[in-house]
Amino acid sequence: MSTEKKSKPRALPALESSRPATPEDAIARKHERELRDAHVRGVASIQEMREAIKRAARDLPVIAEVPRLGQIDTQAFRARAAEGLPFVTSGIVKRWPLFSLTPETLRERFSHLPVRARVGDYINTAFAADRAMQDMSMLEYLELVAEGKHELPPYLGNLELRELNKLCHWPTYFDKMGPPRFWLGPAGTVTPLHCDYDDNIFAQVWGTKRIFLSPPHHDAFLYPREANAILFGSPFDPEAPDFDKFPLAREATMIECIMNPGEMLYVPAGWYHQVRSLTFSLSSNRWARAVPFSLKGDSSVLAKP
Repeated sequence: MSTEKKSKPRALPALESSRPATPEDAIARKHERELRDAHVRGVASIQEMREAIKRAARDLPVIAEVPRLGQIDTQAFRARAAEGLPFVTSGIVKRWPLFSLTPETLRERFSHLPVRARVGDYINTAFAADRAMQDMSMLEYLELVAEGKHELPPYLGNLELRELNKLCHWPTYFDKMGPPRFWLGPAGTVTPLHCDYDDNIFAQVWGTKRIFLSPPHHDAFLYPREANAILFGSPFDPEAPDFDKFPLAREATMIECIMNPGEMLYVPAGWYHQVRSLTFSLSSNRWARAVPFSLKGDSSVLAKP
């Protein structure tokens, strides 16, 4: 048993339960957030950035699979990312101390961590404000999973676990990045189809995941629903397609990518993706907070100095 001294974990932020008092309040909050998001990314308008991403995507070559590369440096990564297509690299994650540990480590060293689990039907409520979540310790979560009583296994998603991130060494692919986020769960946990309008690097640490990807301009076929200005969800499920309910989805390209331990996936801004754990899995990702690489040459989206 480890005898290392554990630092006191940072408490989770309170769950947001308050809603705007009036429709006008909701509109004002949305506008304030979009202005803030645009400023952080150095663009004039989030909406204009989204449209520019979709315009650029129309000129992309059609791909049937995600290219797999070896380890590449920052310059090579950025040059490749500027092409606007996803790709997988290997090498970096395998050198992380976290990679060399095992899931049992979560019980031995991190059972005390506060976590927030997605429970119930978190797929169909993935982008709703009232998605069911429960606060618990890491140990309580692992025991809940071990019970195996849930048709849809509880999922730890989008958590900022600093204690785990101390065991990761992220590459400097992006000049500005958001904090690392962790995703933990058994086989069967799912993040439904959605897109983020930020560049994304996704590290597969333990286990295996299956990811479906679709290019930004194919949102015309995916019935997108806005969660916020940089996050859009889709009700279409590429793993169980219902073309009677979503007939336009027949036209959407879906590229399947299996992520193995030690690999890192670049997901360009605006690309739709759905993620399923095929085994007990730990992943982590970071989103850029800058102009997407695919738009570096498009001065029309940049904020004025």
